[in-house]
Amino acid sequence: MFEELTDRQKFLLTLVIHEYIRMAAPVGSGHLVEHYQLEMSSATVRNELAALTERGYLRQPHTSAGRIPTEEGYRYFVSRLVHEKDLAEPTRRMISHQFYQTHNDVEQWMRLAASVLAKQSSAVSLVTAPHPEKARLKHLELVATRGRQVLMVLVLAGGELRQRMFNLAEAVSQAQLSDAAARLTHLLAEKDVDGIRPAMNQMNELELDLAAWVLEEMERAAHLSSGEVYLDGISNVLGEPEFSGSEEARRPLRLLEDEETLKGMISRTVQGSSVGMVQVLIGGEGSWDDLRQCSVVLARYGSPGLATGTLGVIGPMRMPYGRTISTVRFLSSLLSDLVSETLGNEPTEIAR
Repeated sequence: MFEELTDRQKFLLTLVIHEYIRMAAPVGSGHLVEHYQLEMSSATVRNELAALTERGYLRQPHTSAGRIPTEEGYRYFVSRLVHEKDLAEPTRRMISHQFYQTHNDVEQWMRLAASVLAKQSSAVSLVTAPHPEKARLKHLELVATRGRQVLMVLVLAGGELRQRMFNLAEAVSQAQLSDAAARLTHLLAEKDVDGIRPAMNQMNELELDLAAWVLEEMERAAHLSSGEVYLDGISNVLGEPEFSGSEEARRPLRLLEDEETLKGMISRTVQGSSVGMVQVLIGGEGSWDDLRQCSVVLARYGSPGLATGTLGVIGPMRMPYGRTISTVRFLSSLLSDLVSETLGNEPTEIAR
């Protein structure tokens, strides 16, 4: 719970954060008075900055230095003081036009969204492909490899592709596997896990064995939080002063290179949030040490009940939060409409 601040303390905390974001250097009372032509003395400002430091919202790296925001200071700013800065209307129209030129190509949407986010935020962007909230089978292929080993290729509704190797109780010819795959596709198309089980009453012994593997893979797919992750703008973060040291630069890179950990962070951050609701993670929140110098801004997009994904940015804590949050919210709304239109629904109502 935040300790309440006076209006003057809120005002000065906002100025310190804006200046630190701009300069990447400690901010002193004299600088604030001169730069903003404040109608208060340097001593008054210094006393207020000292009070903010005591409350844990600022810190002083050295006795003679100015102040810089703490994680708590950024959290207070984001939750109470930040003002979103919408993208200029010509920029919004240009981005929308780019997306509507992709002709319902989901992969192009993902790459374009990642590129736009990276450019507009000057940070690392991440976008996960829309993932069905209920995995439904679209098509099944079975390929005999060697002996009893079979490669299963499972195509889910929405285009997600899953592959798995398994062993049957005894060797089966490719012709038998192809016939079984065709029949299973006919029986199970558009069915989720709950719909597959009753259909197993119509299967022969081989089909039952195969359907058991299909069912297991479908259950695994249903529990995934996201599809493929698309990244862009890694050089944006490496160029920031916070990451000039090799060790600090490697920390966020470790997370970005570990897709499973990255997906886990995304899932935990947006868990329970509605489509379009922006979530801000500051300093790793004690859960991700590799993000202790970073902030993450994420939002879900898509069509609830059908397919959703996540998009956002990872950057230094001194990111321009107002512009970043507005950009993430705009892209979430745009992708939600595109996904909804592709699935044949009305545009999604975006949470504000």
